[in-house]
Amino acid sequence: MASKNQNKPPIPNFTNAPTSTSNNERVVDEGAIDKRRKIGFGKMVGPANSGRTRQAFSVVNGGHENGGPPSSAGSECGSIEFTKEDVEALLNEKMKGKNKFNLKEKCDQMMDYIRKLRLCIKWFQELEGSYFLEQEKLRNLLDCAERKCNELEVLMKNKEEELNSIIMELRKNCASLHEKLTKEESDKSVAMDSLTREKEARLVAERLQASLSDELGKAQRDHLSASQKITSLNDMYKRLQEYNTSLQQYNSKLQTELATVNEALKRVEKEKAAVVENLSTLRGHYNVLQDQLTLTRASHDDALKQRETLINDVVNLRGELQQARDDRDRHSSQVEGLTAEVVKYKECTGKSFAELENLSVKSNELEARCLSQSDQITELQAKLGAAEKKLQVSDLTAMETRTEYEEQKKLIHDLQNRLADAEIKIIEGEKLRKKLHNTILELKGNIRVFCRVRPLLADDAGAAEAKVISYPTSTEYLGRGIDLMQNGQKHSFTFDKVFMPDASQQEVFVEISQLVQSALDGYKVCIFAYGQTGSGKTHTMMGRPGNPEQKGLIPRSLEQIFETRQSLKSQGWKYEMQVSMLEIYNETIRDLLSPNRSCSDVSRTENGIAGKQYAIKHDANGNTHVSDLTIVDVRSTREVSYLLEQAAQSRSVGKTQMNEQSSRSHFVFTLRISGVNESTEQQVQGVLNLIDLAGSERLSKSGSTGDRLKETQAINKSLSSLSDVIFALAKKEDHVPFRNSKLTYLLQGGDSKTLMFVNLSPDPPSLGESLCSLRFAARVNACEIGIPRRQTNMRTSDSRLSYG
Repeated sequence: MASKNQNKPPIPNFTNAPTSTSNNERVVDEGAIDKRRKIGFGKMVGPANSGRTRQAFSVVNGGHENGGPPSSAGSECGSIEFTKEDVEALLNEKMKGKNKFNLKEKCDQMMDYIRKLRLCIKWFQELEGSYFLEQEKLRNLLDCAERKCNELEVLMKNKEEELNSIIMELRKNCASLHEKLTKEESDKSVAMDSLTREKEARLVAERLQASLSDELGKAQRDHLSASQKITSLNDMYKRLQEYNTSLQQYNSKLQTELATVNEALKRVEKEKAAVVENLSTLRGHYNVLQDQLTLTRASHDDALKQRETLINDVVNLRGELQQARDDRDRHSSQVEGLTAEVVKYKECTGKSFAELENLSVKSNELEARCLSQSDQITELQAKLGAAEKKLQVSDLTAMETRTEYEEQKKLIHDLQNRLADAEIKIIEGEKLRKKLHNTILELKGNIRVFCRVRPLLADDAGAAEAKVISYPTSTEYLGRGIDLMQNGQKHSFTFDKVFMPDASQQEVFVEISQLVQSALDGYKVCIFAYGQTGSGKTHTMMGRPGNPEQKGLIPRSLEQIFETRQSLKSQGWKYEMQVSMLEIYNETIRDLLSPNRSCSDVSRTENGIAGKQYAIKHDANGNTHVSDLTIVDVRSTREVSYLLEQAAQSRSVGKTQMNEQSSRSHFVFTLRISGVNESTEQQVQGVLNLIDLAGSERLSKSGSTGDRLKETQAINKSLSSLSDVIFALAKKEDHVPFRNSKLTYLLQGGDSKTLMFVNLSPDPPSLGESLCSLRFAARVNACEIGIPRRQTNMRTSDSRLSYG
C-alpha cells in the first residue's frame, strides 16, 4: 500500500538538520533521496489506492514547483495523464479490423498505437526529469540550510543584540510585505470586478446584436411583402391597360359604323334629289314613287334614331374610359407610394448593416480590453507570487513552504482554466465572424457585379474618356454608378462596385478578399471576368508577370489563402489544396497541366482532328467533374505560380486588329480546398473558381479570317449561350439551356457565391460593345441562382478531397 508521502516530493527538515555533516552522511542522504524517488516512481504507475497517484500526475503535467521552467516534453504532452490501467490497456491493446488483408487500416491503427506509446514515453521522461530537478533543488536547499545554521551558531555567541535588531527589521519587512500583499489582493479584486463588468457589457452587446438581427429579418419580410404587393399592382395595371386597349378598339369600331351610316344617309339624300328632278317626267309612276319616298323617309327616321343611340353609347363609353383612366392614375399613385416605402425599407436595411458593423467593432474592442485585463491580472499574479516567495524566505519554515507550493499549484490551475476559457471564446468569436460575414454576403445577393474601366492607352483613338464615360458624384451612387453618353443620350447603370481607371490591383482585390475567404470556410466561390476583347480582363485576373504591384486577382487570392491557412493552424485547422487549369477553345476542353500535352496535340485539335476528349459531369450534390483532368496537389504559392506560368504558355492567344495579345479561349482556374479541425473533428470542403472569359468582338472591327474567324465565331456563340442562360435564370424559366455550350455546362450549379467583373474600354469606337456589356451585367446583377450552401461535415476515418 502506497504511503501518503510517496507521491509527494521529499522536503528536507531544516529544524532537525545537524550542525555539521560529513561526506558519508551526505552520500547516505542522497541515496535515501534517490531510493524515495524510485519508490515514488514505481508507485505512480502501480495501483492507485488512495487517489494520490492522479494528483501526482496532474502536478507533473499541469505545473512546476516554485515556478521552475517547463520542459519541452510537457509542452508536447499537454495535460495527458496516465495510470496503471491506461498503461496496461495500451500494452494489451490488440489490432481491430474486419478484414485482415486491409493493410491501410492496419497501418492507421499502428500509427495511432505508436503515437500513444510516444506520448506515454514522453510523459515518463518528463516525470523523471522533474524528479531530477527536484533532487538537485533539495540538495541546494540542504547546503544552504547547513551554511545558515553554522553562521547562526557563530553569530549567536557574539552578536545576540545584532540578531535581535535583525529580527525586528525582518518583522518590519514582513509587515510591509503583508501590507503589499493586501494591496495587491485589493487591486486584483478591482481588476476582476472590471473584467466582470466588461463581460456583462459584452453580453448586452450580443443581445443587442441579436435584436438587430431580428429587426433585420422583419424588415426583409416586410420588403418581401411589399414586393409582392407591387407585383400584384403591376399585374392589375397591365390588366387595366389591356381593358383600356379593348375599349379603344370598341370605340373605333363604333366610329366606323357611324361613318357607314352617315354615308348611307348621304346616298339616300342623293337618291331623293334625283327622284324630285325626275318627278315631272315620271308622273305616271307617281304612286309608286310616292310609296318609295314614304319607305325612304321611314328608313331615314330609323337611321337617325340609330345614330342618336350610337352617340349615347359613345358618350357612355367615353365616361367609362375616363373612369378607367382615373383608376389607372390612382393605382399609379399607389405604386409610387409603395416604391417610396421600398426605398425606406432599403434605407432601414442599410442602417441595420451599419449598426451591425458598429457592433462588430465594439465586440472587437471589448475582446481587446479583456485581453489587456488578462495581462494586468497576470502581472498582478506575478507580483503576488514574488511577494509570497519573499514571505516564505523570511519565515524559514517548511510548513509555509508547502502552503506556498499548494497555493502556486492552485493558481496555475486557475490560470490554465482561464486560458482554456479564453481559447474557447476565441473559437466562438471566429465562428461568429464567419457566420456574420456569410450572412452579409447572402444579403447582398448571390450574384454580385463589379465594373472596372481600364485607362486610355497610347494606341486608343478618339476623344478623352470623360466625353464618353462619367461617374455620378451623389452620395447614393458614389462608387457604384456609371454613365455612358451615346449620340447625345445618357445611359445610367448601377452595380455593387465601380472601379475607375486609376484603381490599383490592390484596391480591386480588397473588395473581393472576403469572398475568397469564404472558400476556406467551406463554400463554392466563382469569380469571372466578362467584356469585349482588349478591355483588361486578363490584366484583372492574371496581372502583369514579374511586377508585384501589378499582380492580378488569381495570384493575390492564392497568397491570401495560404497566409490564412498558416494563421488558422493555431486554432487546429489543417488544409489540403489541389489545383486544376483548363481552357475551352472552339468548344473543346484542353487540359493546360497535362504532362503529355504537346504541340502536335494542339495542332491536331486546331486542324479539326479529335484529340483527347474530356467529359463534364455533375453529381447529385451539385459538384462538377471533368474526366481525366490533371489535378495537382499544392503546398505553397511558389508551386501555384509555376503552374500558372506553365498554363499561360499553353493557353491559346492570337493577334487581331483590336488586340495584339487576344485570348482566344475561356480560361478556368480551379482550387479545391479540404480542411479538417483536429480539435473539433469538423471537416469543410470549398472550391474557388477563377475564370478569364475570352473577349466578345465584332468581325467588322477585328478583321478575323481563317482560324481567327472560327475562333471568333466559337467565342461569340459561347458568350451568347451564357447570355441565354442568364436570361432564363432571371425570368425563372423551367428550362435553362446549360447544355448549349461547354462553358455554360461547366458553370452549371446554383449553390455557389458568384461575382462577375464586367471590364470596359474607354475608347469611343468601343462604346457600342461597352453598352452591350453593361446591359448584360445589369441583367446578371438582377439574377438569382439560389442560396449558397456550406460543405461541412464531421471527420470520418476515410476522408478524401472531393472535386467541386
